[in-house]
Amino acid sequence: MLDPCLYFVFPGKLTTNTGGYHYDRQLITELERSGIAVTPIALSEKFPFPDESALTQANQALVSIPDDSIVILDGLAFGAMKSIAEAQKNRLCLIALCHHPLAMETGLDRNQRKLLLDSEAHALKCARRIIVTSQNTRKILVEDYSVAASKITVALPGTGEYVFAECNGAPPQLLTCASLTKRKGHDVLIESLKCLKHLHWEARFVGDESLDPAWASTLKEKVKSSGLNDRIELVGTVKNLTTEYQKADVFVLPSRFEGYGMVLSEALAHGLPIISTDAGAIPEVVPKSAGILVSPGDHLALAAAMQKIIVDRDLRKKMQLNAQTIAHDLPSWKNCAEFVIKGLEEISKP
Repeated sequence: MLDPCLYFVFPGKLTTNTGGYHYDRQLITELERSGIAVTPIALSEKFPFPDESALTQANQALVSIPDDSIVILDGLAFGAMKSIAEAQKNRLCLIALCHHPLAMETGLDRNQRKLLLDSEAHALKCARRIIVTSQNTRKILVEDYSVAASKITVALPGTGEYVFAECNGAPPQLLTCASLTKRKGHDVLIESLKCLKHLHWEARFVGDESLDPAWASTLKEKVKSSGLNDRIELVGTVKNLTTEYQKADVFVLPSRFEGYGMVLSEALAHGLPIISTDAGAIPEVVPKSAGILVSPGDHLALAAAMQKIIVDRDLRKKMQLNAQTIAHDLPSWKNCAEFVIKGLEEISKP
């Protein structure tokens, strides 16, 4: 029988405005609604590159948890604490929550990538169960990290129910919601939009600029030098993303990799046509009927896709209606928690 209480360990602040932290918050909420008491434990924000102080604090946090407790650990921290995982694996029921493998983050040098790959592979061996957010991540862990498929629970992120966007902007409003980090591909999108100066459109980049301030500054300079600073607006974080989706006509996400891409399912939930890439789990999320996917990093292909949907109002309307149909079948956060609980119950059986 599943223990009615568990611990949820994450780095930094749970309020951080990224898809991974949004998943954590929603999962905790739904677990609590199901009658499970969740004790959150915050670690240093320095993960996944912790210093000795961060590792000491993480070790103390896990040591303080009672024997045999179920502990869900966000992969942003868990993948970088292999020695702690090794020391606690027999005393605690460690559950890894892997949004996407740490070594697949864009911008890492060779040594950083190897360090994270080795550390996460070892840490995952210490977990009793691994929760992933897509079939693609499950496949990567099985093939590249030698994780047994039977050890993995796929719990797709949920979405809410929203009023659909009207998609009648003149000019069309292009929306991107993503933190300003290299993996999200804003630089590629800027290059693509430079190819479309002859068309009528406006673009809004909504996303946290604090995760990689240097890269955010680089992107601002790219916008300025492109001559499009009157058409591309870098908004930063906003309190109400729903308003952003409802004012948009097309959602664009040029990511170099996504472990799922929750903003894509949110865009579908708002009935928006999508332009994105075929990287990672994105093809799982975006059906061809509602989106156009191109190779990551190919700014010309991205520009061609955007031109097609900007100039062809009928195509845009067709994809909009298809997105609205798909929205009705998207999983809820309750569904997500149910899969997690089922996975936990399987390891709790005598």
